[in-house]
Amino acid sequence: MDSTHPECLLLKVDSCIVARLMAGRVFFFLQHATYEPAFQAASMGITAAAMGDEVYFVFAFDALRALVRGSFGLPHTEKELSESARAEGLGVPVPARMLEEARALGAKLVACDTTVRICGYAPEELKGTLDEVMGLASLWRLTAGARTLAL
Repeated sequence: MDSTHPECLLLKVDSCIVARLMAGRVFFFLQHATYEPAFQAASMGITAAAMGDEVYFVFAFDALRALVRGSFGLPHTEKELSESARAEGLGVPVPARMLEEARALGAKLVACDTTVRICGYAPEELKGTLDEVMGLASLWRLTAGARTLAL
């Protein structure tokens, strides 16, 4: 069918509208930073961002400390070492790389200001590592109507 036909153009426009209507806000709450939870969050997050969703990765405790240290998603057990090696063999990027790519697609890396302070950081220290340090009330409001996953 020729794409210059009006019905084809209408279908193209409708599919864009449907894609935009289906896009939403997605939150990945990350407390753990070992390979398995990091892989799950990063792979789903980059997929959601690529599909047009507004994606937030919310870092807390071990996940926040690992992100700051540059060790987010590194394997911690023999099982995770094996999984990571298999993923590498399949050409699957490491979780930290997927986070970078998701961020390039518009995903945001954030943390609660109180959690940041409990972990021993000052919010201003995390500029660049995080896109934003925000109050819990602001974070809570952003989750309204969003899909959420805690890992």
